[in-house]
Amino acid sequence: MSRQIRSKNTFSEPPDELLPKVLWHLGRLPGIGPKSAERMLHFLMEASSKEVLGLADSLRELKERIHRCRQCCAPTEEVVCSCCLDQKRDPSLICVVEHPRDVALIDRAGRFRGQFHVLHGRISPLDGISPEQLTIDHLLDRVRQGTVKEVILATNPTLEGDGTALYLASVLGNFDIKITRLARGLPTGCSLEFANSQMLADALDGRHAF
Repeated sequence: MSRQIRSKNTFSEPPDELLPKVLWHLGRLPGIGPKSAERMLHFLMEASSKEVLGLADSLRELKERIHRCRQCCAPTEEVVCSCCLDQKRDPSLICVVEHPRDVALIDRAGRFRGQFHVLHGRISPLDGISPEQLTIDHLLDRVRQGTVKEVILATNPTLEGDGTALYLASVLGNFDIKITRLARGLPTGCSLEFANSQMLADALDGRHAF
């Protein structure tokens, strides 16, 4: 059965047959290759109905209840996320990141006590991603309120991340605020996802004018 399932998981769209279809969807998860997807499929088939249906219900609730924070655009169940509501955080300091997972990564470094803004991607013309598809306009609205003093551009040090940072620096240059970029500790080509807490702490401490 394994060989038969794997051989049918070569479609660009999910196949009609149930097992290959489930395998196709599992294989689209990040970091999941064909063998891992197959192991997950067999685990789900052997697990109890309560476990599998509980997972299905949780995934359904995830899409129905999680939305973007009205202020920072991070995922939340509430209108405004707990990070933005935290009175101990400095609202005059905003750290701009590409993805929601970057918020937790930087927070774990223990050096940043400002607020965040999630772009939900990075500018990439080759992938058809333009500035209009990101939350840049929402960021500009926050800056226009006049409480922001510094914006840290914490996009990944990749070609697309640097390009996004340059674009943000240009549009934010019209405001009387300090614009900085993460510095040492993050080698070129490294994503925040793979940086440890000390690397991120050094990058925050060593940020420079941009």
